[in-house]
Amino acid sequence: MDTQSLQAFLAVADCGSFSRAAEQLHLTQPAVSKRIAVLENQTRARLFDRIGRRVSLTEAGRVLLPRARQILVMVDDSRRALGNLDGDVGGELILATSHHIGLHRLPPILGDYVKDHPEVRLDLRFLDSEQAWQGVLDGQIEVALVTLTANPDPQLKVVPVWIDRMVLVASPDHPLAHHPHLSPRALSDHDALMPGPFTFTHQLIEQCLAEHHLDLRVSQSTNYLETLKMMVIAGLGWSLLPERMVVTDIEEGRLTTLSVDDIDIQRPLGYLVHRDRTLSNAARAMLARLDESREAAAIDWPLSH
Repeated sequence: MDTQSLQAFLAVADCGSFSRAAEQLHLTQPAVSKRIAVLENQTRARLFDRIGRRVSLTEAGRVLLPRARQILVMVDDSRRALGNLDGDVGGELILATSHHIGLHRLPPILGDYVKDHPEVRLDLRFLDSEQAWQGVLDGQIEVALVTLTANPDPQLKVVPVWIDRMVLVASPDHPLAHHPHLSPRALSDHDALMPGPFTFTHQLIEQCLAEHHLDLRVSQSTNYLETLKMMVIAGLGWSLLPERMVVTDIEEGRLTTLSVDDIDIQRPLGYLVHRDRTLSNAARAMLARLDESREAAAIDWPLSH
């Protein structure tokens, strides 16, 4: 099996389309079809069912899928190990980051890194934290900067770099803003604006309310925190947002913080890499910068042990 055919196979499997896979690989659709045909001939098995415009994996394709990912990860790992021997910091670094970290935490680190290592081809991908976690597990992403979870996958090395203090906020005209101290039930009685239900931030506040036997009432949802902030300012509901993101809005009177009994939320932000992956020199240089930037609170965070 050649790696090009395996890459085409994974692209079609992930995209569910030969045309979208061709766009992703910068190939023509006939070229992708030819590579799949070569792989099917080598494996002596049909890998995809093509019914109309729908493309789905056959049983043989489902068997091959995790093995194909593993083979390509091993090939890339071998290339990196050999490339590291000369000690140069160059080549490609695939770095995933959440939008919040990319906007509010990463710019100074990234600026210094690019200046010091101009030979690195940085492939920066803005993804939801949950997607980035999966990308590192699958071997598609070398380093991810994300919101960390309390129960990380044991295959991943997880290192907190920053601690985000989260604040409950609402418009100054919102009914909740008129009370100096609120009970958790007050939050449950009003519409919330939250990231999606599978995000770590959503789960943090949902768990806090569940401890009081209360439900989280979400009226609108988006994973873009800047959009959530805009909707809160417009008075559409309350939300849970990073303090450093809203401090100026609070000072200028566009938002007000809500003081709620028994709710004080912090979330760790940091990097993760696969424990079994040989990191490139470019990745190691990035992690060294991130380690230098670790906040004191992050060093003592339980995930770091």
